[in-house]
Amino acid sequence: MTKPIDVTEIFGSNVFNDRVMKERLPKDTYRALKRTIQEGLPLSLDVANVVASAMRDWAIEKGATHYTHWFQPLTGRTAEKHDSFISPTEDGSVIMEFSGQQLTQGEPDASSLPNGGLRSTFEARGYTAWDCTSPAFLKTDASGNVTLCIPTAFCSYTSEALDKKTPLLRSMEAVSKQAVRVLKALGNKTSKRVTSTVGPEQEYFLIDKSCYEQRLDLIVSGRTLFGAPAPKGQELEDQYFGAIKDRIAAFMRDLDIELWKMGISSKTKHHEVAPAQYEMAPIFSTTNIAADHNQLVMETMQRVALRHDLVCLLHEKPFAGMNGSGKHNNWSLMTDDGINLFEPGRTPAENEQFLIFVSAVIMAVDRHAEKLRASCGNPGNDLRLGANEAPPTIISIFMGDEFTGILKGIASGKKVASHGQNFLQVGVDSLPQLPKDNTDRNRTSPFAFTGNKFEFRMVGSSASISGPNIVMNTIAAEALDEIATRLEKAGKSNRNKEAAAIVRDAMKKHGRIIFNGNNYSDEWIAEARKRELPNIRGGVEALAAMATPDAVRLFEKYKVLSRGELRSRHEIYLEGYIKHVNIEAQASVQMVKKQYLPAVIKFTEELAGAITRLKAAGSAAKVQKELLGKVTELLESSSEKLAALETSIVKAHHVEDLEKRAMTFRDKVVPSANALRKDIDALEEILPSRLWPVPSYADMLFKL
Repeated sequence: MTKPIDVTEIFGSNVFNDRVMKERLPKDTYRALKRTIQEGLPLSLDVANVVASAMRDWAIEKGATHYTHWFQPLTGRTAEKHDSFISPTEDGSVIMEFSGQQLTQGEPDASSLPNGGLRSTFEARGYTAWDCTSPAFLKTDASGNVTLCIPTAFCSYTSEALDKKTPLLRSMEAVSKQAVRVLKALGNKTSKRVTSTVGPEQEYFLIDKSCYEQRLDLIVSGRTLFGAPAPKGQELEDQYFGAIKDRIAAFMRDLDIELWKMGISSKTKHHEVAPAQYEMAPIFSTTNIAADHNQLVMETMQRVALRHDLVCLLHEKPFAGMNGSGKHNNWSLMTDDGINLFEPGRTPAENEQFLIFVSAVIMAVDRHAEKLRASCGNPGNDLRLGANEAPPTIISIFMGDEFTGILKGIASGKKVASHGQNFLQVGVDSLPQLPKDNTDRNRTSPFAFTGNKFEFRMVGSSASISGPNIVMNTIAAEALDEIATRLEKAGKSNRNKEAAAIVRDAMKKHGRIIFNGNNYSDEWIAEARKRELPNIRGGVEALAAMATPDAVRLFEKYKVLSRGELRSRHEIYLEGYIKHVNIEAQASVQMVKKQYLPAVIKFTEELAGAITRLKAAGSAAKVQKELLGKVTELLESSSEKLAALETSIVKAHHVEDLEKRAMTFRDKVVPSANALRKDIDALEEILPSRLWPVPSYADMLFKL
């Protein structure tokens, strides 16, 4: 029988959190560190030394022998270099040391991490700096090794950000500064800081490890490059919220325990729409902590899955014909005294603060939809976005009928009123009355208001959430800056009048971005074109929005990203696109040459032998001849398409301009690979299972 879990005891047990700091730090040190965390004040080396000593003792008591500055380079993953606590003594023994300098600053070799031309390859120096606003934690691997992980930012010798965390922290500062200005102008005298918060839902697939190990495509690219459909997919709609099998439940239990130990508030788990697809959702936290936690969620999912002889697939589209995986980014703004700025209250029509901050989001998203789309541009998302299973490539905001009516009413100068609390009438006397939300939930909207937050649904399942939140915070900061300036100029006496004018102007100039209907419909595509909303279907074009003069102006103005940092990211992400597509194409070539064609040739030989024997016995062998002809035709076609794919790869690599090379890989290599797949998948549906060299979709999706 499985031992019961005491969640209250294990939660945060591997985190150097506020409770541990209170217990282990002298009061003066604790107060100084809290001022740094809450107010951004500098941390003295004396304080850092005391914190480092306490952190070391705590980690060693928990079994740690090493520490690492844990950071998030522009690979989209995490990086770590482990150093032991040991320090030799004169008598040949060692002591366990960890100084404030070692805590606050590290120097990993940055020469082999992406920099997008910010530095020469022979210049290896990079720095990591402790992000004390995100608690240090312990990570335990399968062999029991415990490592103290210190969340850090990563920058170059010349101070450029080489990571995703640094600009995220800058964007949080930017939106806080402008939001506080707005609050003060509205008469709020208590809120001193505004923090962006996020709750990122995480979708993923699980398959048996033995199936994974037989498929080169999954191993090197994270998705199936070939595979005929299984007889059953998701058409019965029986997987969504379906009962969780025991083997998966055991994985989920262990996953929860590992996450809870690291202070990650894993809250919800359920079966998703596709077979073998699942979702985990945490409770909201500060955005930089949420970004750290989401990286840990992905790492831990993959690590724990292996303990159960499973493999966790985080790719946006691991199986063709099935729903892909996303990461719903639930974003909001919270004051330091506990006010959610997107909370409408019981009378949203009279809630000036709510209407102002919602108007800022409407302004921001309409002005910078291309940048939000760019923040979600990757090869995996190209296979997901725009299909009838994910948000479309057109960005719009769902506000719901009541809120839209309120905003439109203000824009037209009409007096509007809230409807108050409504209840659902279920029609069964024994069931309780259910309070009705102000809005329904539109699952087709890429950017939906869901009661007291905005859910950005375009983020890919494998991606870091830092990029989308950097954009969201920065564009919101710009809109709030404009609003604050207007309110400050109006003064206290004209504040209410100016606030109404701001909401009215936001709706008149940017209300086109609001759409409450079916985002998957052809009618919406036509309507969006009339509204002149951008429809950027491909990731390569989407990434270009972060390399424009407007992007430079925006991100430099709010000191989030410099011109050079923006240019470097554009280059890195284009190179990443090329590398991913090239890896997939090369894997396709190898699988066809070494697995599929030999299997098909063996089958044709068996068929030819059977035909010869049947002829000798006086049989016509009509069925066998027709089958051999069909297989031979597909074999010849796939051989020609294999050669075409190899040629397209070579030609694409010879395109010198980076952006044109990325487009060539997308427009030439990807279609060539897809054409080859079509023939191979057709052959899979003909050949006997005993001859097919890799596990089928049915094997992977339904045999857990």
